[in-house]
Amino acid sequence: MQNSPTTRNDQIRVAVVGATGLAGQQFLAALSGHPRFHVTTLAASTRSAGKSYAEAIRHSTGQLGWYANEPLDPTFADIKITPANDLDLSRIDLVFTAIESEPARELEPKYAAECPVISTASAFRYEDDVPLLLPGINMEQAVLLDRQRERRGWKGFISPNPNCTAVGLAITLAPLHRAFGVRRVHMVSLQAVSGAGRSPGVIALDVVDNVIPFIPKEEEKVAAETRKVLGVLDGDRIAPADVGISVTCTRIGVIEGHTEAVHVELAKDVSADDISAAWREHGADFLAAGYHSAPDRLIHVHDDPFRPQVRLDRDWGNGMTTVVGRLRRDETVPNGWKYVLVSHNTKMGAATGCVLVAEHLVAAGYVKPRR
Repeated sequence: MQNSPTTRNDQIRVAVVGATGLAGQQFLAALSGHPRFHVTTLAASTRSAGKSYAEAIRHSTGQLGWYANEPLDPTFADIKITPANDLDLSRIDLVFTAIESEPARELEPKYAAECPVISTASAFRYEDDVPLLLPGINMEQAVLLDRQRERRGWKGFISPNPNCTAVGLAITLAPLHRAFGVRRVHMVSLQAVSGAGRSPGVIALDVVDNVIPFIPKEEEKVAAETRKVLGVLDGDRIAPADVGISVTCTRIGVIEGHTEAVHVELAKDVSADDISAAWREHGADFLAAGYHSAPDRLIHVHDDPFRPQVRLDRDWGNGMTTVVGRLRRDETVPNGWKYVLVSHNTKMGAATGCVLVAEHLVAAGYVKPRR
């Protein structure tokens, strides 16, 4: 049974699946007080079904297992948890999923048969008719959602976000690729532990005073998904960008925010001012729409050589701005440049980024009230 206030006719009735997990909690933090998205349904595993949300996240010790920095919205606390495999889709206009890839592979097509699905899972990221929409970067690829509906016979669609490490990389590469052409990229990441979630997560004694030099399957995801985001529409698919991308991903003892050291070879000889201007100007048209979850800029450029720093810069634009700095030439390759970026992995890289994509899809007519 759902327990929620009455919605206005112009509001989008939202379900969050995987609501009790870390990514699900980030969705609830992003959706609290939202002017258009109204959370009516919270779903999780059967062991949480029938409990209120507050009961479902309370540990046996009495501790409330709410891990987002923002406080739990009391309007969510009393909503009864629905089993994830038993949603009443007739009462939902949009589903946000924050679940692992294996259950997503089973559940998301069931949801998409009736209504739109926006997901943090990787299950469908590599399908030809599934775009990886990144706010202000490749929103023209949303036209694939119509083709996806037609091909699969769905009323809705599945729109996953890119891997959180690929997000900051793609956001900073996109304006360079469009203005100057990108030939090759080498990136080393220093990733926050929150990117691994809390179950199983990263054992504290492994990462404190340490750097974990390997994250399973991460490097392949970052390379493939960055090429797809930077790609172009080619009929009923996206042709990935012809860019060589080499990645090393590591985990460090930071709670939130991914730092990435990037070396890039451009197709043109340009100046540092040219690159900085491309970053500063990028996304202006998208941001002019005034979406609720959007920052005032997609990329902030630091001149201070000691920035960006993850603790100081991850929360720019409420975690929705990618911060870059230490831009300098790489003299070892033609047209080579080096820079450092910080991107908030649980905001732009996950839930809030998905919410911002959804706001654009509402404005573009892909998501609408169905009653």
